[in-house]
This record gives sequence, structure tokens and C-alpha cells, in this order.
Amino acid sequence: MKKKLNKNSVRIIKISKEALLEFIYEKFIEDQEEYFDVNPLDVTDYFDINFERGDFIFCVSKSEDDEGKFLRLPEEIDLQNLMKNIPDTTTTMFEHNRYQEFTMEELIKLSKKD
Repeated sequence: MKKKLNKNSVRIIKISKEALLEFIYEKFIEDQEEYFDVNPLDVTDYFDINFERGDFIFCVSKSEDDEGKFLRLPEEIDLQNLMKNIPDTTTTMFEHNRYQEFTMEELIKLSKKD
């Protein structure tokens, strides 16, 4: 049951940077099927944020190879550098084509770019 709001009341939610990151991350997890055209059970997620620049990056990649071995992003992929070196993939999360697909090799190269 929802509580009624008094005409002289204002309800506020104020959160820290960490809580904001958690909210954004959880929203991406919740909607990754829609945002990335993937089955959430088949992917592994990676994310990072740069509060100074206001950038957020969220990546999905296949979680297992054909033999059932777990896959991870190569250590050479630096999400902080990717945020600097990749242009925004969309101007809004309310469009359809939000993501851009890269190879691991492309991401490694972009991670090393200054």
C-alpha cells in the first residue's frame, strides 16, 4: 500500500557517488538483454566509472567458450583508458542501437592508446 503524500511534504532520496554507481550498474544488469541483445545467462559483465569526467562504461562478453571454460577480458584491457579513447556509443539509453561491438584486439589497442 502506498503512503499518501501531504501537500506540504517533499520526499527526497540523496545518494553518494558509490550508491549512484551501484544504481547505474544494477540497472544495466537488469536490462542487459534489452541494451545489448544478449541472453544474460551467457555473458559476463564488466564496468567502471570515472566520476571526474562523468563517464561510465559497461561491457558484456561471452562467459564460456564452446568447451565450457570460463572466459575473461584480457588483462591488457583497461576500462579507464577505454572510456577516454572510445566515443559515446549512444546519445541516450532510450534509443535502440545503444552499443558498438569491438574485438578483444581492438580493445587492447584502444587501452594502450594515450
